[in-house]
Amino acid sequence: MKNGKSPGPDELSNEIYKRFGGLLVPYLRKMYIQSYEDAMGEKHSKPAEPSLFNKPWRTINWGVKQSALQYVNSYKPQTEGQQIRILLHGPNGAGKSSFINSVQSVLHGRMYAQALVANAQTSCFTKKYTTYKVQRGDPETLYPFVFNDIMGLSSQGGVHVDDVKLALMGHVKEGYKFNPESKMTKDDKYYIESPTEDDKVHVLVCVLPADTLSIMTPDILQKIRDIRGRASELGIPQVIVLTKIDAADPEIKKDLKNVYNVVSLKEKMERLSADVGIPMNCIYPIRNYSEEIDLNNDTDSLILSALKNIIHFGDDCINFHKSHSGFLD
Repeated sequence: MKNGKSPGPDELSNEIYKRFGGLLVPYLRKMYIQSYEDAMGEKHSKPAEPSLFNKPWRTINWGVKQSALQYVNSYKPQTEGQQIRILLHGPNGAGKSSFINSVQSVLHGRMYAQALVANAQTSCFTKKYTTYKVQRGDPETLYPFVFNDIMGLSSQGGVHVDDVKLALMGHVKEGYKFNPESKMTKDDKYYIESPTEDDKVHVLVCVLPADTLSIMTPDILQKIRDIRGRASELGIPQVIVLTKIDAADPEIKKDLKNVYNVVSLKEKMERLSADVGIPMNCIYPIRNYSEEIDLNNDTDSLILSALKNIIHFGDDCINFHKSHSGFLD
């Protein structure tokens, strides 16, 4: 190896190799072996984390929906004529209106589209405070619970947080058109000065899309926390309905029964629980009906599981308010 030669592809001259060869050779040898193993596909790495649990971490009676359906069909509040008011809120496009339609579809045994739904490309379809009553069979007979749909939360525009708080207390009348720029005032014709128990909300449901949880903006999360804080002060229970779970993981898209086997979804739910302060047992992953023309037993099972618990919480809220009348305002 002669001195004065031009450096090779490694940019090191012969003089460098002669002087520091003893130090360089072990590192160069290691680099060569590593490069060879990578090229031959023999790279040693940590085994991939499992995507599925060995068994579901939450149990559900798949396909056996009659028990939950019977509970919903036979539910009656302890107070005659009382109804549970369920308020849905969440980001634009989360699936609030679709959840209402999905519940109606399950209870009617066919596809139902009472709440108008926009496609995913539009911003927010719901502009007014809208109450959806659910027929039990004939038009004259209704289930003792109603859903209220509102404008979605957004970083730019969207429903005013103070309007949601007023709705929780029963101050917002059916048909009120939300104004992102300003909150409702007491002199508004849609403001209810003295709300009845039926006007007040008994369950607050936050509808969130599982496939975009990781990119939800901090200001949206703060609005959700703010609304949840007021609901807690009023003694209103809160749950999360987690939609679009099939778009969040290929294992769920392949088989909806994998919902409680998928590791990544449970991790998302745990992070969400920590972010907004709602416990895991109040978070219900579901799949709304959106493309289908026929019902599916597995989809129904998840929707009924969520609905049954929402009714439980609403009934508890009514009874709690009755026993603590005058203490919550």
